[in-house]
Order: sequence, then C-alpha cells, then structure tokens
Amino acid sequence: MIPDDRKYTQEHEWVQVEGDAGVVGVTDHAASELGDIVYVDLPDVGAEFSAGDSVGSIESVKAVADLYIPVSGEIIEINEALDGDPALVNNSPMDDGWMFKVRLADPGELETLLDAAGYEDLLGK
Repeated sequence: MIPDDRKYTQEHEWVQVEGDAGVVGVTDHAASELGDIVYVDLPDVGAEFSAGDSVGSIESVKAVADLYIPVSGEIIEINEALDGDPALVNNSPMDDGWMFKVRLADPGELETLLDAAGYEDLLGK
C-alpha cells in the first residue's frame, strides 16, 4: 500500500511535510528494485538545492542510483542512523529509512508532485 500522507516523484522519492520542512526518502518500490543497500551518500546539512537536483546516491549490491531532492530548500537534518545501518532503507523505506529533512523554500512545489493515486498509476505503467 502507498501511504497517502506524502507526495511522490517519478524518480521514486517521497516527501512528507512536517510544518515548514519535508522529510524525504525513497519508496518501497525503489528500495526493492535496488536490492540490498550497502551505502547511502547524503547531502551536507546547510546545503541548498533546487527541486530535481541530485543530492547524493544510494549504493546497493546491484547498482548505484542517484538520490534527487523533490522540492527546493536547505538541508536541515540527515538520518545519521543510515551511516551504521544502510539496510534501514530496505527494511523500512517509508519510515525509519528516511534520508534527510529539507526546509521548504517554496511549498507550492509540492503541488507538482504525485499524490498516492498518481504514484500508484506510475507503478502500474
């Protein structure tokens, strides 16, 4: 099931709004497609990005994939637990395996992202 409390990108990231910030991670679909994740390269706290920028990477036993930011803003926190346990992304991609938090520069950008039904349609194609 795809949670309807967040927005999704066509690159399989999600963002969940908490006040003026967004928590960002990769979807269950992305985590399962990548396979066993062995390393996550996250952006630096304080760095600023525009929506769609590559901000890091996810390395699995099968491939290395870019990590994109779904909305513009400043990185305000990273999930440091991933340093010691990158498998959290596989085990709990929609919860404990979140990647980073971003202060939203333009909340209106959220409207350009997919809702749960739209993301489900994307997966069905």
